[in-house]
Amino acid sequence: MAVDYTVIVVYLAGMLAMGWWGMRRARSKSEFLVAGRRLGPAMYSGTMAAIVLGGASTIGGVGLGYQYGLSGAWMVFTIGLGLLALSVFFSARIARLKVYTVSEMLDLRYGGRAGVISGVVMWAYTLMLAVTSTIAYATIFDVLFDMNRSVAIVLGGAIVVAYSTLGGMWSITLTDMVQFVVKTIGVLLLLLPIAVVKAGGFSAMKAKLPTSYFDPLGIGGETIFTYVLIYTFGMLIGQDIWQRVFTARGDRTARWGGTVAGTYCLAYALAGAVIGTAAKVLYPKLGSPDDAFATIVKDELPVGVRGLVLAAALAAVMSTSSGALIACATVANNDIWSRLRGAVRRDGDAHGEPHDEVRGNRVFILIMGIAVIGTAIALNNVVEALTVAYNLLVGGLLVPILGGLLWKRGTVQGALASVIVGGLAVIGLMAGYGILANEPVYYGLLASLAAYVAVSLATRPTDEAVLATWRERLAGRTPELASEPVPAPQ
Repeated sequence: MAVDYTVIVVYLAGMLAMGWWGMRRARSKSEFLVAGRRLGPAMYSGTMAAIVLGGASTIGGVGLGYQYGLSGAWMVFTIGLGLLALSVFFSARIARLKVYTVSEMLDLRYGGRAGVISGVVMWAYTLMLAVTSTIAYATIFDVLFDMNRSVAIVLGGAIVVAYSTLGGMWSITLTDMVQFVVKTIGVLLLLLPIAVVKAGGFSAMKAKLPTSYFDPLGIGGETIFTYVLIYTFGMLIGQDIWQRVFTARGDRTARWGGTVAGTYCLAYALAGAVIGTAAKVLYPKLGSPDDAFATIVKDELPVGVRGLVLAAALAAVMSTSSGALIACATVANNDIWSRLRGAVRRDGDAHGEPHDEVRGNRVFILIMGIAVIGTAIALNNVVEALTVAYNLLVGGLLVPILGGLLWKRGTVQGALASVIVGGLAVIGLMAGYGILANEPVYYGLLASLAAYVAVSLATRPTDEAVLATWRERLAGRTPELASEPVPAPQ
């Protein structure tokens, strides 16, 4: 295992080095939070694919393949579909808005007053997303070093917090690009063919497993529908995803780069399901489906390759974790704290000194990172945490966000009613039906839609001046407010 350990240590050291390099570039709010809005197609595609394909897509995707066969691909497949829909239909308009958060978009569209409430919902979603990604470090470091769960979470979380705090989105973009390459080589080019060969090929897999393992709909129609509702729609409105859209240097980059990333996700989904199916042939009686990835890597791969594939799993977890962390901190600082203290000070403090926005966002990443690590140590059930996050996101924010983009008659009162009614309905239904039930997101989304339409029609239309400003921003004719640069670190 010495070679495998060396591969992992070199990889982790590289992540920290990129954090330090990113710190040299992040000299303004725009550079720190959205990489200066100037990523080209190659980097945009790679980093977008990296953030959506995290530990749940890798370890969880293989686990679903182990449990259901090829139809286990549906969870990750619906993530890819959501990214494709976002890229083709909405990404260009989102990129032209030149904002930093989803709540800022809602304020632009509805004329203010929607930010704090929507920010709280989005903050809860990004926090739980970061927590679930951080918990996954325990699984990987346990395979690598037989490490205590809490120590593994602190070690993995500390590395992500360090490079994210140092360089913000520039560091995260650079590390995500490396993570994308590592995942592609480790999972698609190495683990996938090796797993199939070790299982005897597709003919042997079909002979040894029930026919349901090769039924594309074997996981069940209701489950597939729920995945579409939660993950496909979740991709359309998540702060972690939008913040990556904001990094694109133009409409074409956002549209075509995102389309490439979404297509990659579809291939990754099928690969995970096939690996899990092969693992079922090799290890038919594992204690948990989620053990399939670690087991096949540990027992079937040669030295060196094993280290690279485990680095790929670590890359998957880190890319989602860092993206969720900076999204959580951005929402906490820009949508909640800045609004609650009275106003966003863009041009300086009370004494006329330049306000260091980079330092403020850096502090929030550090604070949120510590909160994420602490919550991850205290929490045990990853699936429940992720379900709560996506139920709140879709039930509370899907309707007012898409309504604002697609329906001129939507009003700020309708948006607020939609967020509150949808969010409360989801929470109440989860308490009644159970966190993992399908009903909370079904009925919560319907309640949110009904409240949005009814209240919007019952209140005065949005002021035409607000809508005119909104149209100017959508058309990309309003420049972004400049952010004060800060001195380069010495």
